[in-house]
Amino acid sequence: MTIQTVGIIGGGAWGTALAQVCARAGREVVLWAREAEVVATIAARHENSLFLPGLTLDPTVRATGDLAQLSACDLILAVAPAQHMRGALAAFAPHAPDAPIVLCSKGIEQGSLKLMTEVAAEVLPDHTVAVLSGPSFAGEVARGLPTAVTLACAEDHCAERIAEAIAGPVFRPYLSTDLIGAEAGGAVKNVLAIACGVVEGRGLGRSAHAALITRGFAELTRLAVALGGQAETVAGLCGLGDLVLTCSSPQSRNMSVGLALGGGHTLDEALAGKLSIAEGVASTPAVAALAERHGVDMPISRAVNALLSGEVDVDAAIAGLLSRPLKSEV
Repeated sequence: MTIQTVGIIGGGAWGTALAQVCARAGREVVLWAREAEVVATIAARHENSLFLPGLTLDPTVRATGDLAQLSACDLILAVAPAQHMRGALAAFAPHAPDAPIVLCSKGIEQGSLKLMTEVAAEVLPDHTVAVLSGPSFAGEVARGLPTAVTLACAEDHCAERIAEAIAGPVFRPYLSTDLIGAEAGGAVKNVLAIACGVVEGRGLGRSAHAALITRGFAELTRLAVALGGQAETVAGLCGLGDLVLTCSSPQSRNMSVGLALGGGHTLDEALAGKLSIAEGVASTPAVAALAERHGVDMPISRAVNALLSGEVDVDAAIAGLLSRPLKSEV
Protein backbone atom coordinates (compact mmCIF):
# COMPACT_ATOMS: atom_id res chain seq x y z
CA MET A 1 0.00 0.00 0.00
CA THR A 2 1.51 3.31 -1.12
CA ILE A 3 0.13 6.47 0.45
CA GLN A 4 0.76 9.64 -1.50
CA THR A 5 -2.56 11.52 -1.35
CA VAL A 6 -4.46 12.09 1.88
CA GLY A 7 -8.10 13.17 2.03
CA ILE A 8 -9.34 14.89 5.17
CA ILE A 9 -13.03 15.07 6.08
CA GLY A 10 -13.50 18.12 8.28
CA GLY A 11 -12.11 21.64 7.94
CA GLY A 12 -12.07 22.65 11.59
CA ALA A 13 -8.95 23.41 13.60
CA TRP A 14 -7.92 19.77 14.08
CA GLY A 15 -8.61 18.77 10.48
CA THR A 16 -6.57 21.74 9.28
CA ALA A 17 -3.72 20.92 11.68
CA LEU A 18 -3.63 17.34 10.39
CA ALA A 19 -3.58 18.68 6.83
CA GLN A 20 -0.39 20.54 7.78
CA VAL A 21 1.06 17.38 9.35
CA CYS A 22 0.45 15.37 6.17
CA ALA A 23 1.77 18.13 3.93
CA ARG A 24 4.97 18.38 5.98
CA ALA A 25 5.33 14.62 5.58
CA GLY A 26 5.37 15.11 1.82
CA ARG A 27 1.79 14.06 1.05
CA GLU A 28 -0.64 15.78 -1.26
CA VAL A 29 -3.66 16.84 0.79
CA VAL A 30 -7.29 17.38 -0.17
CA LEU A 31 -9.21 18.95 2.71
CA TRP A 32 -13.01 18.81 2.60
CA ALA A 33 -14.79 21.50 4.61
CA ARG A 34 -18.49 22.09 5.09
CA GLU A 35 -17.98 25.83 5.46
CA ALA A 36 -17.65 27.69 2.17
CA GLU A 37 -15.58 30.38 3.92
CA VAL A 38 -12.93 27.80 4.86
CA VAL A 39 -12.67 26.54 1.28
CA ALA A 40 -12.50 30.07 -0.09
CA THR A 41 -9.80 31.41 2.26
CA ILE A 42 -7.59 28.34 1.83
CA ALA A 43 -7.89 28.66 -1.94
CA ALA A 44 -7.27 32.41 -1.92
CA ARG A 45 -4.45 32.78 0.63
CA HIS A 46 -3.64 29.35 2.12
CA GLU A 47 -5.25 30.17 5.46
CA ASN A 48 -8.19 28.78 7.42
CA SER A 49 -9.27 32.16 8.68
CA LEU A 50 -12.33 30.76 10.46
CA PHE A 51 -10.71 28.11 12.67
CA LEU A 52 -6.93 28.72 12.55
CA PRO A 53 -6.47 32.39 11.65
CA GLY A 54 -2.98 33.74 11.14
CA LEU A 55 -1.42 30.40 10.13
CA THR A 56 -0.16 30.00 6.58
CA LEU A 57 -0.87 26.51 5.27
CA ASP A 58 1.42 24.50 3.07
CA PRO A 59 0.70 25.29 -0.61
CA THR A 60 0.11 21.58 -1.30
CA VAL A 61 -3.03 21.66 0.88
CA ARG A 62 -6.05 21.96 -1.41
CA ALA A 63 -9.55 22.65 -0.04
CA THR A 64 -12.85 21.55 -1.52
CA GLY A 65 -16.53 21.49 -0.67
CA ASP A 66 -17.12 18.38 -2.80
CA LEU A 67 -16.59 15.01 -1.09
CA ALA A 68 -16.20 13.37 -4.49
CA GLN A 69 -12.82 15.12 -4.75
CA LEU A 70 -11.52 12.70 -2.11
CA SER A 71 -12.39 9.60 -4.13
CA ALA A 72 -8.87 9.06 -5.46
CA CYS A 73 -7.07 9.45 -2.13
CA ASP A 74 -4.86 6.72 -0.70
CA LEU A 75 -5.75 7.50 2.91
CA ILE A 76 -8.74 9.21 4.57
CA LEU A 77 -8.63 11.06 7.88
CA ALA A 78 -12.15 11.50 9.27
CA VAL A 79 -12.15 14.56 11.52
CA ALA A 80 -15.86 15.43 11.66
CA PRO A 81 -17.15 16.04 15.22
CA ALA A 82 -18.18 12.82 16.95
CA GLN A 83 -21.90 13.60 16.91
CA HIS A 84 -21.71 14.28 13.16
CA MET A 85 -19.36 11.45 12.22
CA ARG A 86 -22.11 9.09 11.07
CA GLY A 87 -23.61 11.70 8.76
CA ALA A 88 -20.24 12.71 7.35
CA LEU A 89 -19.22 9.12 6.62
CA ALA A 90 -22.61 8.33 5.11
CA ALA A 91 -22.31 11.31 2.77
CA PHE A 92 -18.81 10.19 1.85
CA ALA A 93 -19.73 6.52 1.32
CA PRO A 94 -20.73 6.83 -2.38
CA HIS A 95 -17.32 8.36 -3.11
CA ALA A 96 -15.18 6.36 -0.67
CA PRO A 97 -12.05 4.85 -2.24
CA ASP A 98 -10.66 1.48 -1.21
CA ALA A 99 -8.48 3.19 1.36
CA PRO A 100 -8.00 3.02 5.16
CA ILE A 101 -10.12 5.37 7.26
CA VAL A 102 -8.41 6.98 10.27
CA LEU A 103 -10.89 8.25 12.85
CA CYS A 104 -9.54 11.41 14.47
CA SER A 105 -12.50 12.63 16.56
CA LYS A 106 -12.99 11.85 20.24
CA GLY A 107 -16.44 11.04 21.53
CA ILE A 108 -19.32 8.61 21.93
CA GLU A 109 -22.42 8.85 19.76
CA GLN A 110 -25.49 9.92 21.70
CA GLY A 111 -28.48 7.60 21.50
CA SER A 112 -26.63 4.58 20.14
CA LEU A 113 -23.78 4.89 22.70
CA LYS A 114 -21.40 3.67 20.00
CA LEU A 115 -17.71 4.42 19.65
CA MET A 116 -16.59 5.97 16.39
CA THR A 117 -15.14 2.65 15.21
CA GLU A 118 -18.57 1.06 15.63
CA VAL A 119 -20.16 3.90 13.69
CA ALA A 120 -17.61 3.51 10.89
CA ALA A 121 -18.13 -0.26 10.80
CA GLU A 122 -21.83 0.28 10.18
CA VAL A 123 -21.46 2.99 7.54
CA LEU A 124 -18.30 1.76 5.76
CA PRO A 125 -18.18 -1.94 6.63
CA ASP A 126 -15.56 -2.96 4.06
CA HIS A 127 -12.88 -0.47 5.07
CA THR A 128 -9.86 -0.89 7.29
CA VAL A 129 -10.30 1.48 10.23
CA ALA A 130 -7.68 3.07 12.50
CA VAL A 131 -7.87 5.52 15.41
CA LEU A 132 -5.62 8.55 15.94
CA SER A 133 -5.71 9.93 19.47
CA GLY A 134 -3.43 11.57 22.00
CA PRO A 135 -2.35 14.86 23.60
CA SER A 136 -2.53 17.35 20.74
CA PHE A 137 -3.72 20.94 20.67
CA ALA A 138 -4.55 21.83 17.07
CA GLY A 139 -2.78 25.20 17.10
CA GLU A 140 0.45 23.73 18.43
CA VAL A 141 0.39 20.83 15.96
CA ALA A 142 -0.32 23.20 13.08
CA ARG A 143 2.63 25.41 14.07
CA GLY A 144 4.94 22.41 14.05
CA LEU A 145 5.53 21.99 17.78
CA PRO A 146 6.57 18.49 18.91
CA THR A 147 3.65 16.08 19.32
CA ALA A 148 3.32 12.35 20.02
CA VAL A 149 0.06 10.44 19.50
CA THR A 150 -1.35 6.91 19.47
CA LEU A 151 -2.23 5.31 16.14
CA ALA A 152 -4.33 2.20 16.75
CA CYS A 153 -5.14 -0.32 14.02
CA ALA A 154 -5.85 -4.05 14.15
CA GLU A 155 -3.72 -4.66 11.06
CA ASP A 156 -0.03 -4.14 11.87
CA HIS A 157 1.11 -3.71 8.27
CA CYS A 158 -1.55 -1.09 7.57
CA ALA A 159 -0.70 0.78 10.79
CA GLU A 160 2.95 0.92 9.80
CA ARG A 161 2.12 2.30 6.36
CA ILE A 162 -0.15 4.97 7.83
CA ALA A 163 2.44 5.96 10.42
CA GLU A 164 5.13 6.28 7.76
CA ALA A 165 2.81 8.44 5.66
CA ILE A 166 2.01 11.00 8.37
CA ALA A 167 5.06 10.96 10.66
CA GLY A 168 7.63 13.73 10.60
CA PRO A 169 10.43 15.21 12.70
CA VAL A 170 7.92 16.83 15.08
CA PHE A 171 4.91 14.50 14.75
CA ARG A 172 5.45 11.00 16.14
CA PRO A 173 2.76 8.27 16.06
CA TYR A 174 3.16 5.31 18.43
CA LEU A 175 1.46 2.13 17.23
CA SER A 176 -1.17 0.06 19.03
CA THR A 177 -3.67 -2.64 18.10
CA ASP A 178 -6.15 -1.59 20.82
CA LEU A 179 -8.73 0.58 19.06
CA ILE A 180 -11.22 0.41 21.93
CA GLY A 181 -8.70 1.61 24.50
CA ALA A 182 -7.58 4.45 22.23
CA GLU A 183 -11.16 5.58 21.67
CA ALA A 184 -12.31 5.25 25.27
CA GLY A 185 -9.41 7.35 26.51
CA GLY A 186 -10.11 10.13 24.05
CA ALA A 187 -13.83 10.23 24.79
CA VAL A 188 -13.76 10.14 28.59
CA LYS A 189 -10.92 12.64 29.04
CA ASN A 190 -13.13 15.35 27.55
CA VAL A 191 -15.73 14.78 30.29
CA LEU A 192 -13.05 14.89 32.98
CA ALA A 193 -11.63 18.10 31.50
CA ILE A 194 -14.95 19.81 32.15
CA ALA A 195 -14.72 18.67 35.77
CA CYS A 196 -11.16 19.99 36.09
CA GLY A 197 -12.28 23.31 34.63
CA VAL A 198 -14.98 23.55 37.29
CA VAL A 199 -12.35 22.94 39.99
CA GLU A 200 -10.17 25.70 38.54
CA GLY A 201 -13.07 28.09 38.04
CA ARG A 202 -14.20 27.56 41.63
CA GLY A 203 -10.69 28.18 42.94
CA LEU A 204 -10.44 24.85 44.74
CA GLY A 205 -6.66 24.64 44.37
CA ARG A 206 -3.98 22.51 42.76
CA SER A 207 -4.37 19.65 45.24
CA ALA A 208 -8.01 19.18 44.26
CA HIS A 209 -7.04 19.46 40.59
CA ALA A 210 -4.43 16.70 40.95
CA ALA A 211 -6.83 14.49 42.87
CA LEU A 212 -9.49 14.90 40.21
CA ILE A 213 -7.12 13.94 37.39
CA THR A 214 -5.95 10.88 39.31
CA ARG A 215 -9.40 9.63 40.29
CA GLY A 216 -10.70 10.54 36.84
CA PHE A 217 -8.02 8.38 35.28
CA ALA A 218 -9.22 5.48 37.42
CA GLU A 219 -12.75 6.00 36.03
CA LEU A 220 -11.45 6.20 32.48
CA THR A 221 -9.50 2.96 32.91
CA ARG A 222 -12.47 1.09 34.39
CA LEU A 223 -14.71 1.99 31.47
CA ALA A 224 -12.06 1.23 28.83
CA VAL A 225 -11.50 -2.23 30.28
CA ALA A 226 -15.24 -2.89 30.58
CA LEU A 227 -15.63 -2.06 26.89
CA GLY A 228 -12.87 -4.49 25.94
CA GLY A 229 -9.87 -2.17 25.91
CA GLN A 230 -6.56 -2.64 27.71
CA ALA A 231 -5.44 -0.78 30.81
CA GLU A 232 -1.95 -0.50 29.32
CA THR A 233 -3.33 1.44 26.36
CA VAL A 234 -5.03 4.15 28.41
CA ALA A 235 -1.91 4.44 30.58
CA GLY A 236 -0.23 5.84 27.45
CA LEU A 237 -0.62 8.84 25.18
CA CYS A 238 -4.26 8.29 24.20
CA GLY A 239 -5.43 8.09 27.81
CA LEU A 240 -3.23 9.48 30.56
CA GLY A 241 -1.28 11.74 28.20
CA ASP A 242 -4.38 13.26 26.67
CA LEU A 243 -6.03 13.57 30.08
CA VAL A 244 -3.10 15.53 31.55
CA LEU A 245 -3.03 17.93 28.59
CA THR A 246 -6.77 18.52 28.35
CA CYS A 247 -7.21 18.98 32.09
CA SER A 248 -4.31 21.40 32.49
CA SER A 249 -4.82 24.23 30.04
CA PRO A 250 -7.61 26.71 29.18
CA GLN A 251 -6.63 26.05 25.54
CA SER A 252 -8.76 22.95 25.96
CA ARG A 253 -12.28 23.73 24.75
CA ASN A 254 -13.70 21.31 27.30
CA MET A 255 -11.75 22.71 30.22
CA SER A 256 -12.76 26.23 29.20
CA VAL A 257 -16.42 25.21 29.48
CA GLY A 258 -15.76 23.92 33.00
CA LEU A 259 -13.92 27.12 33.91
CA ALA A 260 -16.97 29.14 32.92
CA LEU A 261 -19.32 26.86 34.87
CA GLY A 262 -17.07 26.99 37.92
CA GLY A 263 -17.03 30.78 37.63
CA GLY A 264 -20.81 30.95 37.89
CA HIS A 265 -21.85 31.04 34.23
CA THR A 266 -24.62 28.94 32.73
CA LEU A 267 -23.89 26.25 30.16
CA ASP A 268 -25.39 28.42 27.41
CA GLU A 269 -23.12 31.28 28.44
CA ALA A 270 -20.13 28.93 28.55
CA LEU A 271 -20.79 27.78 24.99
CA ALA A 272 -21.73 31.16 23.55
CA GLY A 273 -19.56 32.43 20.72
CA LYS A 274 -17.49 29.24 20.37
CA LEU A 275 -16.93 28.13 16.77
CA SER A 276 -15.17 24.90 17.68
CA ILE A 277 -17.14 22.15 19.39
CA ALA A 278 -16.45 21.08 22.98
CA GLU A 279 -16.89 17.35 22.41
CA GLY A 280 -17.20 16.61 26.12
CA VAL A 281 -20.53 18.44 26.42
CA ALA A 282 -22.14 16.13 23.86
CA SER A 283 -20.33 12.99 25.02
CA THR A 284 -21.00 13.35 28.77
CA PRO A 285 -24.55 11.88 28.73
CA ALA A 286 -23.36 9.04 26.50
CA VAL A 287 -20.39 8.28 28.79
CA ALA A 288 -22.69 8.25 31.84
CA ALA A 289 -25.20 5.98 30.10
CA LEU A 290 -22.48 3.64 28.85
CA ALA A 291 -21.04 3.38 32.36
CA GLU A 292 -24.48 2.50 33.73
CA ARG A 293 -25.02 -0.10 31.00
CA HIS A 294 -21.75 -1.84 31.87
CA GLY A 295 -22.04 -1.42 35.64
CA VAL A 296 -18.96 0.81 35.87
CA ASP A 297 -18.74 3.25 38.78
CA MET A 298 -17.85 6.69 37.38
CA PRO A 299 -18.83 9.26 40.04
CA ILE A 300 -16.96 12.20 38.48
CA SER A 301 -18.47 11.65 35.05
CA ARG A 302 -21.88 11.14 36.65
CA ALA A 303 -21.52 14.44 38.52
CA VAL A 304 -20.54 16.29 35.33
CA ASN A 305 -23.59 14.82 33.60
CA ALA A 306 -25.87 15.97 36.41
CA LEU A 307 -24.32 19.43 36.29
CA LEU A 308 -24.67 19.82 32.52
CA SER A 309 -28.27 18.57 32.57
CA GLY A 310 -29.23 21.04 35.29
CA GLU A 311 -30.00 18.40 37.92
CA VAL A 312 -27.49 19.94 40.35
CA ASP A 313 -25.52 23.14 40.62
CA VAL A 314 -21.74 23.38 40.93
CA ASP A 315 -21.68 23.40 44.73
CA ALA A 316 -24.00 20.41 44.98
CA ALA A 317 -21.93 18.45 42.46
CA ILE A 318 -18.74 19.14 44.43
CA ALA A 319 -20.40 18.32 47.76
CA GLY A 320 -21.70 15.05 46.35
CA LEU A 321 -18.23 13.93 45.33
CA LEU A 322 -16.63 14.95 48.63
CA SER A 323 -19.26 13.15 50.70
CA ARG A 324 -18.82 9.76 49.04
CA PRO A 325 -18.02 6.89 51.44
CA LEU A 326 -14.38 6.29 52.27
CA LYS A 327 -12.87 3.36 50.35
CA SER A 328 -9.66 1.70 49.22
CA GLU A 329 -7.82 3.55 46.47
CA VAL A 330 -7.34 0.36 44.41
